[in-house]
Amino acid sequence: MTEHPLVTALRAHEAEMIDIRHQIHRNPEVGFEENKTAALVADKLRSFGLEVTEGIAKTGVVATLKGRLPGQRAVGLRADLDALHIQEVPGRDYGSTVSGKMHACGHDGHTAMLLGAARYLSENPDFGGTVNFIFQPAEEGLGGGKVMVEEGLFDKFPVDAVYGMHNFPGVPVGHFGTRIGPFLAASDSWEVNFHGTGGHGGAGAHLATDPTLPTAQFIMAMQTIVSRNVPAIETAVVSVGSIMGGDPGSPNIIPSKVTITGTARSYKPHIRDLLETRLTALAQSQAAAFGCTAEVIYNRRYPPLITHAEQTDISITAASDLVGADHVDGNVPPATGSEDFAFMLEAKPGGFIIIGNGVAADGSFHNVHTPGYDFNDEILALGAAYWVKLVHTELAVGK
Repeated sequence: MTEHPLVTALRAHEAEMIDIRHQIHRNPEVGFEENKTAALVADKLRSFGLEVTEGIAKTGVVATLKGRLPGQRAVGLRADLDALHIQEVPGRDYGSTVSGKMHACGHDGHTAMLLGAARYLSENPDFGGTVNFIFQPAEEGLGGGKVMVEEGLFDKFPVDAVYGMHNFPGVPVGHFGTRIGPFLAASDSWEVNFHGTGGHGGAGAHLATDPTLPTAQFIMAMQTIVSRNVPAIETAVVSVGSIMGGDPGSPNIIPSKVTITGTARSYKPHIRDLLETRLTALAQSQAAAFGCTAEVIYNRRYPPLITHAEQTDISITAASDLVGADHVDGNVPPATGSEDFAFMLEAKPGGFIIIGNGVAADGSFHNVHTPGYDFNDEILALGAAYWVKLVHTELAVGK
């Protein structure tokens, strides 16, 4: 397939986008600490002639660009800034210079693509209306998207629609995917503290109330939540992440407390409620059966990411114009990962799309959140072109 002229035009800025991504990759900063990254982004945006606001949600940056054609609509385009607490595999000449931190989810690439689009649109503002370029901090578990919304993002920068994009390893370069409705899952964390008296495991076990027993039974019982409480046509995940109790140096001591933590994923509010209710009931019933007590803490972290029909259709149209309809899957299966762009989609209608990060000839790839992952520089121009095409589609004169 012949490359779309817009992608070719964005290749004029490809070297700059690569340089930006590599700078950010070398200097990874985790959530709400993206000070150097935010400063780099703000400086670039100002050099493009955009109006820039810093300090939203601590390290967030928003830039505004008005088109030269008549129009009153406004759209928001969002990229994320933060890195992860992961040690990168060595060997890249632009590898992380910060021990224990790396860009293992491609946010360096997301930022570079949106900056590339901002530069192109500032030089070619052939649209009617306003574009707000949103560079969000702290996507990785800290809810920077929620904080931006709570601090008045859409009051200060009104939009009719907001859009997000994420790279996806394992999907070939030149392919996009999206869906209408639930796309990514709600992400909740939970903690159960089982309390007993503890005691001597050898000489006085019969005198103790032992919290290890309800812990063991709870781990088995919670497997019935998905298999027996969640309807078969629905999707949910409940998993244990850690178990902590006792001291390895005192194997003859029954602990007085055992803590178990985990995650829960779902797409629908009533299923989310069910998971919390059943986890709590099972923990308390197992504790009572063994003369112990249970303290349950259920944290609703990220809501499900739910796209809107009109904006998803616009996303599909923009991507199809670039790479052809046969390279755009408009009904990808929902995934149980999570994304705090969901908070923005709760506040405004919008769409979310994945862009293929590539796959090796043998079908292998490094997934996100792994030490061997790297964003594919080959897709920078295409991703930037998608943002431009989306603006042209959303802010066409007369819409």
